[in-house]
Amino acid sequence: MIDDEEFIRGNVPMTKQEIRILTLAKAQIKSGSIVADIGAGTGSITIEAARLARNGKIFAIERKAEAVELIKRNVEKFSVDNVEIIQAEAPDGLEKLPALDAAIIGGSGGKIEQILNTINPKLKIGGRVVVNAITIQTSAGSLEYFRTHGWNYDAFQVQITRLKKIRAYDMTQALNPVWIITAEKQKEDFYVHDETDGD
Repeated sequence: MIDDEEFIRGNVPMTKQEIRILTLAKAQIKSGSIVADIGAGTGSITIEAARLARNGKIFAIERKAEAVELIKRNVEKFSVDNVEIIQAEAPDGLEKLPALDAAIIGGSGGKIEQILNTINPKLKIGGRVVVNAITIQTSAGSLEYFRTHGWNYDAFQVQITRLKKIRAYDMTQALNPVWIITAEKQKEDFYVHDETDGD
């Protein structure tokens, strides 16, 4: 895995190394995988995924112009040639994607249900979605979607605390907690009717 300091970052938030490791492990990316990285930011997950899927392709979807430029610079720096960058605010830009083996959602802009609705028909049977959520709304929306559509899913929260050297001392530095939610698409995607929904 690449150290955080190696990425060109600018003022765009970046998924930290420890979270990237867990996210990519849950996505189960293989050498020929086709992957969408939605809300790609600096492209840290895009780059790591591209190195895993050397015979596949990674689609990096990002709305901010500054972030798109950083992704381009990081793609060039790490010499990955299997990345296509799409500048759009998801779910815009997702409808033209090919069949996917995995989708990683790092930013949803409050549109998690719309994004999942668009990704759903693109995802192959047995394909995986990994959502990195820092808000309760994104976490709850993702879990509700996966539950009502009959997908297998699991979730856990990660709180990373790093050691930081300050002169003669070693101090702890806590990073923001992140929910990592993983779902696998089943053979039949169905909507589970909740009796509390009414008619």
